[in-house]
Amino acid sequence: MNRIKFHVKKGDNVEVISGNFKGSSGKILEVLPRKQRVLVEGVRIIKKHLRKSQDNPNGKIAEREGPIHISNVRKIDTEKGAEKKAKRKPTAKKQEKKAA
Repeated sequence: MNRIKFHVKKGDNVEVISGNFKGSSGKILEVLPRKQRVLVEGVRIIKKHLRKSQDNPNGKIAEREGPIHISNVRKIDTEKGAEKKAKRKPTAKKQEKKAA
């Protein structure tokens, strides 16, 4: 009954902030909450060998996205295209120290 909540959801634009695919960005195709992983469009392309079948009479090597850990992605603001970060205001104590 408990639902696991994350900072990103399906359809969000994200940037990879760590790991082998650092710097790449894309749209989230799927969230896997039990494994804490996401599929990001165009990131971690893996090749899967498919055996012969009616659809593929000669077999096939299919390329698709692989999952990456959800902690390695950061949501980016779609309006500006920049990272979405909360701006912190200096506290009153810090302002007093600077004035003194």
